[in-house]
Amino acid sequence: MPFSKKLIIIFIILLIVVGLFCYFKFLKKPARNPSMKNLINKKIVMIVSFKDFRDEEYFVPKEIFEAYGAEVKTASTAAGTAIGADGGEVQVDLLVNNVEPALFDAVVFIGGPGTLKYLDSEDSYRVAKQTVAADKVLAAICISPTILAKAGVLQGKKATVWASSMDKSAVQVLKNNQADYQELPVVADGKIITANGPAAAEEFGEKVAELLAQ
Repeated sequence: MPFSKKLIIIFIILLIVVGLFCYFKFLKKPARNPSMKNLINKKIVMIVSFKDFRDEEYFVPKEIFEAYGAEVKTASTAAGTAIGADGGEVQVDLLVNNVEPALFDAVVFIGGPGTLKYLDSEDSYRVAKQTVAADKVLAAICISPTILAKAGVLQGKKATVWASSMDKSAVQVLKNNQADYQELPVVADGKIITANGPAAAEEFGEKVAELLAQ
């Protein structure tokens, strides 16, 4: 076989391999069986900072919730369009100070670089405390578990939070507020679920869905 034809065949094989890799890594999504986690008639409010929420921590769980049939609303500190740190946009449905946890089955706090600037407030603490008081699912990912800790709802609870080798201040916030810190991606303790960052977004969303489906 001429050398040029061999090169063409090798090139075609490489294209096929690269194409299959991209399909399975970026396009093909894991099948979700609604009968296993039926969230129809479930209502979830996801709370994001108005600027610089962590995109994947919002969009990945939201897709999971909606795939199982849940109705998802988005709350923030201002009306209009909230913007993620990576440029994602989401329309705000209601303000945090108007969130009534009794009207939802789950309240989910999203993290990101804007979280403490916009959401570390008495309004958020109220929402967290009322969610627990109403015996609803309360979840937080990335840096937002510190909000739950400051609200006092993690006392004696196992929980995780974002940390790095250079910055463990969020871990200390949990410990200072009597939380039992776990160095794990996702931690569930009763109806409270915490996760440590965007890499755990899918597992976090699935865990919330699992708890809601019980």
